[in-house]
Amino acid sequence: MINLTNWSWHPPKDWLRIQSVDLHTGGEPLRVLYGGLPPINGQNILEKRRYFRDELDYIRTGTLFEPRGHADMYGAIITEPITPNADFGTFFLHNEGYSTMCGHAIIALTKLVFDTGMIEKEGHEPELVIDAPPGLIRAKAYRNNGWVEKVSFLNVPSFLLMKDETIHVEGIGDVTFDVAYGGAFYAFVDADKLGIGMKESDYNQLIDWGRRIKYAVMEHYAIKHPFEEDLSFLYGTIFTGKPNNPRHHSRNVCIFAEGEVDRSSTGSGVSARAAFHHAKGELKTGERITIESILGTTMDVMVTETTTYGPHQAVIPEVSGTAHLTGKNEFWFDPNDPLKEGFIFR
Repeated sequence: MINLTNWSWHPPKDWLRIQSVDLHTGGEPLRVLYGGLPPINGQNILEKRRYFRDELDYIRTGTLFEPRGHADMYGAIITEPITPNADFGTFFLHNEGYSTMCGHAIIALTKLVFDTGMIEKEGHEPELVIDAPPGLIRAKAYRNNGWVEKVSFLNVPSFLLMKDETIHVEGIGDVTFDVAYGGAFYAFVDADKLGIGMKESDYNQLIDWGRRIKYAVMEHYAIKHPFEEDLSFLYGTIFTGKPNNPRHHSRNVCIFAEGEVDRSSTGSGVSARAAFHHAKGELKTGERITIESILGTTMDVMVTETTTYGPHQAVIPEVSGTAHLTGKNEFWFDPNDPLKEGFIFR
């Protein structure tokens, strides 16, 4: 008779054991690694991210790639805070490496730390200060009966970098695009003008064209952050178009990293959209818009104020969305497993 009630086996002591909590924001997964991690050295979040990339990257591939994850899995590391008034630090992981900012992760992390008691704060609208790669992120939770129903956060200064540029992309033709920054840089293209759909059935073509556009822009244009070289790269392509729900402003489908498809509306992406819509006179300060994802889930974004950021006229976006807890894991790394560091098909 099999014993399922008193079974208490534990892996050998020489196995690496990494603890995580899984969530999703609008359908986009987040695997938060919080336990069993070696020390992550660095005086700030960018240094910690660089150290993890150079010394501990096998943890990223081992927890996000198959057989423990999949090609579209996304992750975050929780660290101790760096800034004196911050609650914790974080940086973000994906199939290509390490992103600069992730709005869906900020929403999920806020849900996680309050609903599980990692951080205890009183009140119906507790706030967090989070050390992230592009700077301090201020997040607010909206509780109902003790549970976080919605999260909003004030993003870093966001700005339009390139406006109405055109490039010839092999296999597609001439593509008109904008590049904007919302914690990460994205090339924005109009799906209707390209003749590409933005539904789940268009998934493979969106990946193909998104990658083609991203690499073409990267090859011919310099993407420069005003202060940080580590943030100076094009993260992805975002297709924009008409919403399915006429009450919403529009739809976003983001193809980022190495062909990952964001299931959510993309928090840093809607921040960048707020920046370029405001720069083009299409979005007023204080005006809130709702943007759909490929699944039809939504995020709201609003320009709260204008500012300058280096040489750029910028805005401070407020992004709102919802997240849900889906599970808790302990991943085991058998040192004799030839596939312990993971593999990926993309």
